[in-house]
Amino acid sequence: MALTTYNYVLVVLLLVINIIAFANCADNIDDDLGFGASYIFGDSLVDAGNNNYLQTLSKANIPPNGIDFKASGGNPTGRYTNGRTIGDIVGEGLGQPHYATPYLAPNCTGRAILYGVNYASGGGGIMNGTGRIFVNRLSMDIQVDYFNITRKEISKLLGESKARDYIMKKSIFSITIGSNDFLNNYLLPVLSIGTRITESPDAFIDDLLGHLKAQLTRLYKLDARKFIIGNVGPIGCIPYQKTINQLKENECVELANKLALQYNARLKDMLSEMNKNLDGATFVHANVYDLVMELITNYDKYGFATATKACCGNGGQFAGIVPCGPTSSMCSDRDKHVFWDPYHPSEAANLIIAKQLLEGDPKYISPMNLKQLRDL
Repeated sequence: MALTTYNYVLVVLLLVINIIAFANCADNIDDDLGFGASYIFGDSLVDAGNNNYLQTLSKANIPPNGIDFKASGGNPTGRYTNGRTIGDIVGEGLGQPHYATPYLAPNCTGRAILYGVNYASGGGGIMNGTGRIFVNRLSMDIQVDYFNITRKEISKLLGESKARDYIMKKSIFSITIGSNDFLNNYLLPVLSIGTRITESPDAFIDDLLGHLKAQLTRLYKLDARKFIIGNVGPIGCIPYQKTINQLKENECVELANKLALQYNARLKDMLSEMNKNLDGATFVHANVYDLVMELITNYDKYGFATATKACCGNGGQFAGIVPCGPTSSMCSDRDKHVFWDPYHPSEAANLIIAKQLLEGDPKYISPMNLKQLRDL
């Protein structure tokens, strides 16, 4: 009888210890996730390696890409820059302990998804046809489909009620997309001529915004509430465009920038409307166009030596034709170039852009900055 009582007491004691341990573990989970998650959607400006897992012509997992990315020891990861993307730097600035894992990476599973997931894809666009020149890429529609799968996984990990709370209150949804819809769709040399004959710029922009609104609304229905949407940058000023159009140093391709500005003005109006109409949602508008144009125009003020020549690339006056790869020429002063390659900013430029998004001027980030959005 005494032995049975002893066993009973022992079992109760072990049970109590387990309950305490589980409670402590649950507290640790809450502490661990205190700064929330970034769920990142977009194109090569924020791709962290999804295209490594696709049969595609748009790849960045070759040196010297990533040469300044400390987390990989300077090895390429699939990021289209020499170091961190804007998404990486913003996550750090918000206090998130891990970079968002690429959705297609084998380690994007289990608790890793609670720290954030990156769905972005080099060559991807708002329209499903955008980037077809690269063969494979993840369009925004596919990226949202993938988040739908992640959303179900989060519920399995946290339980439905806690998952909903975590996504609504602790997660920021970052969307950087639209440039390819112009560069690798509407303005694509030769292949886009038919589209431009049948669809005016206004009609094309209508189409783009209609699709983007539907994609953002889908995310809202999956409990996303805190959004940051970047507009399209000055795509007529990138080294590739300047090189193929044989422009002077201080010139940009007028049509490309005009289309970007047209799209941007209407995007801002659309986001204001969505802020009014979608209960509990906050859509923050990032004025990437003016931010990058400021860097291009006043590059010397920010410590840059050039805002026209790619650091890594080949061909033409601005090294703007051949993408960055092992056979490319590479500058020695990487932090003195606004552009890393013919299309993408350097880490030094990304740092300045990200700082403005985190705590910057209302002319660049409105109606609030990202630190304010996190603390909402």
